[in-house]
Amino acid sequence: MNDRISFGAVTVGTSSLGGRTDRGPAEEVATAKAVLGGPFALVDTSNAYAAGRSEEILGRARAELGDAATAHIMTKVDSDPETGVLDRDRVLRSFDESMARLGVDGVGILHLHDPYTITVSEALAPGGAIEGMLELRDSGAVAAIGIAAGPIPLMRSYVQTGVFDALLTHNRYTLVDRSAVPLLEEARRRGMTTFNAAPFGGGILATGARSGATYAYRPASTTLVDWVAGVERACSELGVSLRAAALHFSMRSPLVDSTVVGISSAQRLRELEELTATEIPDRLWASIDACGPAPSTDEDEDE
Repeated sequence: MNDRISFGAVTVGTSSLGGRTDRGPAEEVATAKAVLGGPFALVDTSNAYAAGRSEEILGRARAELGDAATAHIMTKVDSDPETGVLDRDRVLRSFDESMARLGVDGVGILHLHDPYTITVSEALAPGGAIEGMLELRDSGAVAAIGIAAGPIPLMRSYVQTGVFDALLTHNRYTLVDRSAVPLLEEARRRGMTTFNAAPFGGGILATGARSGATYAYRPASTTLVDWVAGVERACSELGVSLRAAALHFSMRSPLVDSTVVGISSAQRLRELEELTATEIPDRLWASIDACGPAPSTDEDEDE
């Protein structure tokens, strides 16, 4: 395998890096240095995360670490933040912006990110976004190209083009929502590398069943909170935290090559290491299944 696309069971996500107003640049760079010099082989970012600040901080940390930076970085191309344009030229500009921020000439994996301002037909047309992605792969600037987005029907359409090497799905393969299973199965049949992001569902599977809990960054229904409370009890009976169960649900799946977990501090990185190393009794999964199917989150019906 190309050494630029080495990865492990867990990939560190950095969408919050650079977006915190309560932290100064030095603290943000220190977090990035802990990530790049830590135990996880791959770090995920995007041209659009924190309006480019995530990449800028990773680039600064990488420069300060030098050879001590052991992790590789994968990033994503995004639509123009002002016009929404996402064509061939914008893909190439987005890539160049990212490389300048990161201080590298290329990356192992480059994703087409959230292509919501265009149709799949427009992406495939001459001069479209996919043409730009293929140019970058053919030139050797990137080793592999992927598609990263939310709605399953949209993701399936891009997977079925047959041009992508990888996919990144989020919030749709968790203890709560298994709707990405057919998508991941199709990607497997096509030999694609699969990344599953947000194993905590952007909320409730990290915080637990409490008042004000969220799923996929939206308020969780009362029935969902009650269901998660039952799963928490099943976990507690076996001495396992809900967070550990949620992470290992993704990590153990044969449909997932790497689980992307966002971190916001060096402390969160240490906690992620501990969660990754947690031993999960096999009987936990039967106990969770005994809770019955989770209430629908209707994730894609609203998109």
